[in-house]
Amino acid sequence: MGCGSCGTGKPNGCKSNGGCSTGGCNRLNLHDWLANLPYEDVESSCKIVEVSFKQGSRKEFYRNLSSQYFEKGELVTVEGVNGFDVGEVSLSGELVRMQLKKKGINEFSDEIKKILRRSNEREIEAFKISKDREPAVQARSRELAIQYKLQMKLSEVEIQADGKKATFFYTADDRVDFRELIKQFASEFKVKVEMRQIGIRQEAAKVGGIGSCGRELCCSTWLQDFKSVNTTAARYQNLSINQTKLSGQCGRLKCCLNFELDTYLDALQHFPDNAESFETAKGRAFLIKKDIFKNLMWYIIQGGSKHYPLTIQRVKEIQRLNAQGIQPEDLEAVEVTSSKPKEIEPQFVDVVGQISLRSLEKNDRRRRDQQRDNRNERGNNSNSDRRPDNRNDRNQQQRPQQQRPTIQKITPPNKPDDKK
Repeated sequence: MGCGSCGTGKPNGCKSNGGCSTGGCNRLNLHDWLANLPYEDVESSCKIVEVSFKQGSRKEFYRNLSSQYFEKGELVTVEGVNGFDVGEVSLSGELVRMQLKKKGINEFSDEIKKILRRSNEREIEAFKISKDREPAVQARSRELAIQYKLQMKLSEVEIQADGKKATFFYTADDRVDFRELIKQFASEFKVKVEMRQIGIRQEAAKVGGIGSCGRELCCSTWLQDFKSVNTTAARYQNLSINQTKLSGQCGRLKCCLNFELDTYLDALQHFPDNAESFETAKGRAFLIKKDIFKNLMWYIIQGGSKHYPLTIQRVKEIQRLNAQGIQPEDLEAVEVTSSKPKEIEPQFVDVVGQISLRSLEKNDRRRRDQQRDNRNERGNNSNSDRRPDNRNDRNQQQRPQQQRPTIQKITPPNKPDDKK
């Protein structure tokens, strides 16, 4: 994946060494699909530019009064609090007007700050110095929050490029009185302090991470609007209500539970209403689940354990019979077959006695003999180094005397004509 912010088009050319998605250039990035669209009236074009800060974790809109063309990924100097700030251009052109309309911001509002100029070397150097201070300030601010015993968690610190202002992002369950903490921050860090409370989902978006699906968190890559998620979405999708599996890294229900919810709701419109239970001759049947892929409704009879998959037409027919006071004898359950291919069971062959271990035994015997010879050779060399003069005598003394077998000479018997 190429780098969308640097403009290099190469993974190795990106700031995060090829990881554009993980806290890099493409964090909360938006593709400008109207970039090559020609405009006849330049005056009517959008004069607002979207600028991102802190590697895309925060985005703001600024007015371009000079009508200069800023490329995506270019550093610009914008108005700050009693000073200036440096950000990165993330979006420009007509697509910014659509983002303003989406977020309900008036394009001609006087509250929108201005872009001052392209960042020069002095401003970029001050910007780097301020960013290098952030980790130390964040660690010290957490120590002070613990020292004041405040029930809050400081998740991120963002210092303005000129070093005159610092924004502390925190999460808290209840209201926190941090007036004394702000005074301590201002006196120790020599900056103007702004405390901004964020939600648990926004904190997960700033921190980032990998979800259970194996991909990056949606909130840290492209998701900006956080909608409420409840367990009803899981029930519509026939998911087990397991808090551990349904919760994300933020501790709340996963945002992806809403992604396919509309599809399930459209499919469930064809299913009959008030079909949670009906009467049969065997007893009262209760609905267990609905299968929108096979258009089946699964029931279980009270006091039993067998599941009965019924078609939608059959359930409607049973409802009509119950309205007439008739209890059906047979539910006419559908036989459900699995579409998975039948697994072939492994066949085991009796090979006892067919494998010979003689070759292995020969190798083990040869290895043992070689190890014994090496030990004897090392022992002989060490002894020879200590007493080189009596080497032959010692070897002869240590070597066991092997008794040679005696060969008895057999003389042939004398012949009668032999001479004595």
